[in-house]
Amino acid sequence: MPAKLSVNLNAIAMLRNRRELPWPDVAQFGRIALEAGASGLTVHPRPDQRHIRFTDLPVLRALIDDSFPQAEFNIEGYPTEEFLQLCEAAEPEQVTLVPDDPTQATSDHGWDFAGNRSFLTDVVSRLKAKGMRVSLFADGDGNAEAMHAARETGADRVELYTGPYGGCYDDPERAKVEIDRLGRTADAAFAVGLAVNAGHDLTVANLPALMKRIPNLAEVSIGHGLTADALEFGMAETVRRFRRACGQAV
Repeated sequence: MPAKLSVNLNAIAMLRNRRELPWPDVAQFGRIALEAGASGLTVHPRPDQRHIRFTDLPVLRALIDDSFPQAEFNIEGYPTEEFLQLCEAAEPEQVTLVPDDPTQATSDHGWDFAGNRSFLTDVVSRLKAKGMRVSLFADGDGNAEAMHAARETGADRVELYTGPYGGCYDDPERAKVEIDRLGRTADAAFAVGLAVNAGHDLTVANLPALMKRIPNLAEVSIGHGLTADALEFGMAETVRRFRRACGQAV
């Protein structure tokens, strides 16, 4: 099965937040993406609300519930008490936990699963008790022991951090090395019963090779590259382009 596409709305929200004006309308762009066949929407409500605001969450939840009940809402972030309460209120289908410091510009590394096993186990249990699927951000470094530790937290999935692969856009040989590492990580995750998502700096150009190496990839979450392409092709056509890159029939 081709990977599902979840459209990350953070970059659109960041553009909106440059002015005290209601446009670009995050929910409207989410609607366009879902109408074009995206399988879900992703947001990362950071503590400083520099892109997605906490007030966006109920609006996007209502958009999915009222108009696209087959779609999924994915909320990602570091599991502070505030974040967990936001998730419990918004009831996303999936929560993706990332080990971000609040000052980071973007997510740039996966969890130390062994070092944070107890902490993550408690958080995963709390979220799953509310009916949410839990995915953990993971380095795509081929470390099989890390996937065992991730599974022991009770998580359902890992999301492979694909930033190093995305950074190889002008270095094909290095890209082959990175995609092999990602593939070995996915193989290890599958071996212990974890499903696998992926995200960070994925593009129409580099998705097909990733899909070829990891054909059972469940979902990709894409924001920056998709939003950049939307400036040229429009949101609806860009979503269709990314769906094709995921192997979907469009």
